[in-house]
Amino acid sequence: MIGAGGLGFDVLAALRRLDFGAGLEAGFAIVALAVALDRLSQAVAVRGRGAPLRGGPLARHPYLVASLVTIAAAAAIGFVIPWVQSYPQAWQLSTGTFWSRVVEWINVNFFDTLEAVKNFFLLNLLVPFKRFLAGLPWLGVAALLAFAGWRSGGWRLGLLIAALVTLIAATGQWEKAMITVYLCGISVAIAMLIGLPIGVLAANSDRLWSWVRVIIDTLQTLPSFVYLMPAVMLFRVGDFTAMIAIVAFAVAPAIRYTVLGLKGVDPRLIEAGRAMGCSEAQILTRIRLKLALPEILLGLNQTIMFALSMLVITALVGTRDLGQEVYIALTKADPGRGLVAGLAVAFIAIVADRLIHAGAQAARGRLGLGGSST
Repeated sequence: MIGAGGLGFDVLAALRRLDFGAGLEAGFAIVALAVALDRLSQAVAVRGRGAPLRGGPLARHPYLVASLVTIAAAAAIGFVIPWVQSYPQAWQLSTGTFWSRVVEWINVNFFDTLEAVKNFFLLNLLVPFKRFLAGLPWLGVAALLAFAGWRSGGWRLGLLIAALVTLIAATGQWEKAMITVYLCGISVAIAMLIGLPIGVLAANSDRLWSWVRVIIDTLQTLPSFVYLMPAVMLFRVGDFTAMIAIVAFAVAPAIRYTVLGLKGVDPRLIEAGRAMGCSEAQILTRIRLKLALPEILLGLNQTIMFALSMLVITALVGTRDLGQEVYIALTKADPGRGLVAGLAVAFIAIVADRLIHAGAQAARGRLGLGGSST
């Protein structure tokens, strides 16, 4: 958006012409780079835990030396054999056309169904919730959130939350902030409703978790613009399209932290529950989920952060929230306007983060896992 090249520009260019296939290909290229670097760094970290090698620099760093020699040899051979230096265009493969045709086929054959789903959500969920939040008085919201902060984290947290909410209203961003909360709130709720069951299933099966982990790693690495293209092509612009993109982008931490929390439960407690005659459903609801609650709350926290980070991108599909303010400020080179809107988003994130963090600490204290019980 600011003139940088690379694969990110290819994704943005594909979004501008609604070429889902080209955007997805560029996005998968970024995913491949990220996965390769991630797995390599993990392997290096695991290998680095062993005893240090003795000898000179060549003996102590054999893989680094081998990598440098390989690169130098490939560069030298590339002067003689061109395809070693540059991958031949005739050998390139492309699936962009296939993915674009898949989206077009869905749009042509299921247009009425997709339109009915969109209208159902708009009329029964999105619009009523938006009107409800838009009608709330700022002072009442500030007082309620400050009270929640005081109850969960003491007077300092309550005072901080009251100050942040008041600043949002004082800068004239209250209406757009409520639209931001409405979009993020519904999207986060749907993401958690999707992520929690998948996380429970994945925590009970290592094989399923290995597949789910690959999928959520891909979702977390794909550029944000990629999520907008199929949503726009299937549902056109609007709040529902933004919600779909936010849910797809934010569901990964909901799954990951649920699995992390459930896998971290002490097996001895599970065995004790079985010894007392608890069924698997009772063990899940009364032992595992309760003990995993702090991690699940942290997953909720991260889901909210992901949803808020997607707001500026969803401004491209016609949302009227703080993300649109940031995007307009960027296009008009108005740093003051963008900074004010960006700070309002940050204040919303801080309020949510502090409240959830205090709730997680209280849950840890009640469960005897460490942390405050207040």
